[in-house]
Amino acid sequence: MCIGNSCRSQMAEALARAYGSDVIAAQSAGLSPAMTIAPLTKRTMEERNVRMDGHFPKGVEMMLREKYDLIVNMSGQSLALPSVRIVEWKVPDPIGRTDDVYRGVAAQIEGLVMALILELRSS
Repeated sequence: MCIGNSCRSQMAEALARAYGSDVIAAQSAGLSPAMTIAPLTKRTMEERNVRMDGHFPKGVEMMLREKYDLIVNMSGQSLALPSVRIVEWKVPDPIGRTDDVYRGVAAQIEGLVMALILELRSS
């Protein structure tokens, strides 16, 4: 989860699907979803050979209709959802920034996603 579901959470969803589909059924959402995924998000993921086919911004209200074991929050806003483990990832929002910022954010998210996948595989 992030703010616009246009950058960070879309990257995390794509990376989780690419590397951890055996332990994660990833979905992303935003507190205030954008109209489209940022072009640099798509380009950054393409550079990493990670597909984003079928991805589109979704609002958190759509996602909360389902039950989740874990929510990763990158929005910077406090979330209080009963019976759900919430993990806070402090990842800067790259929207409106340079290609290099997007690449750095993608690398940070990739490391966090991989650590989560390893945690889930070992539990």
